[in-house]
Formats: sequence, C-alpha cells, structure tokens
Amino acid sequence: MSTRHTIIDSPLGQLTLVADGGILKGIFFEGHWHMPPPEYFGTAVPPEDPVLARAAAELDEYFHGERTGFDFPYKASGNPFQEKVWARLDLIPFGETVSYGEIAAELGDPNLAQAVGSAVGRNPLSIVVPCHRVVGRDGSLTGYAGGLENKRFLLDLEEPAAVKESKLF
Repeated sequence: MSTRHTIIDSPLGQLTLVADGGILKGIFFEGHWHMPPPEYFGTAVPPEDPVLARAAAELDEYFHGERTGFDFPYKASGNPFQEKVWARLDLIPFGETVSYGEIAAELGDPNLAQAVGSAVGRNPLSIVVPCHRVVGRDGSLTGYAGGLENKRFLLDLEEPAAVKESKLF
C-alpha cells in the first residue's frame, strides 16, 4: 500500500487522515497552520480504506466520549527533536495538561520552551498525539495548529466530570 488520504467529517469540521502502508501518519484540520507539501498526502481514497476507516471509527468514538486513547497503529515522523517532543506528548494522560516549559525542563533545558512549542505546532497527528494538552505556563491556551476553538473543544471534551460538575454551581 502506498501513501493515501481521505477526508472525514468531525465535530471540529473536516479532518484529513493520511496513511502510509498500515500506519496512520497524519491528521490535519481545515486551515491547519503547518500543512505538509501536497505529495505528503498521496492518493485520495474512499473512507472505506481499512487503515483510514479504523482511525475514523476510533476518532468518532473519542468525539462521542467513548474512548480516551487510540489503538490503531500510528507514527509521527520528523526530526529527532520533534520526535522526542511528540513522544512526550503521547505520555500526557487524558484529561490532563502540561506546559511547554515543563516539557522543556523534562527534556533537560527549560530554555527550550519555544523550541518545544514549535515542535508541538508541527505535530502531524493532531488529537491522537495530544498536542492540545499543552498549555501556557499559567494554564492559558496558546497557539494550536487546528485553531484555539478546536483546542478548547478538545480540552472541554476531556475535562473530568468532577470539574465539569463544579462549574455548574
């Protein structure tokens, strides 16, 4: 199998899913900030492609609150620093956040926060590699390649029930 893509509908608008062989390698929002070149996407295929259909089904379950993680095979490819940052993103638990500075400190240099932010912004597997769980030092929402409205949606979706309930009163 070669590189291919399909477009699915989601609560966040249309998402482009990209697979190479049996692995998902990209999820992109409409208007995504850092789109790869056209050749990255390969051939357009119907959403019934087995790899893309499985990813779409799991994403749908996630959006409906039925899933907190993903089981389909995926891999984000970038330079060594980006891959190190993306591997760290994969460790952020569902419903939790960490700051760019915290990740930089964990990587050995608190001064790398901007470099961490750049790597986070170029994460090709939005949602699955949870870059939306990275926030500013004070908890503020900062840039998101899919837009701040989508970041807020994803964080609200993952917010623990007890926190949601406490906001009612």
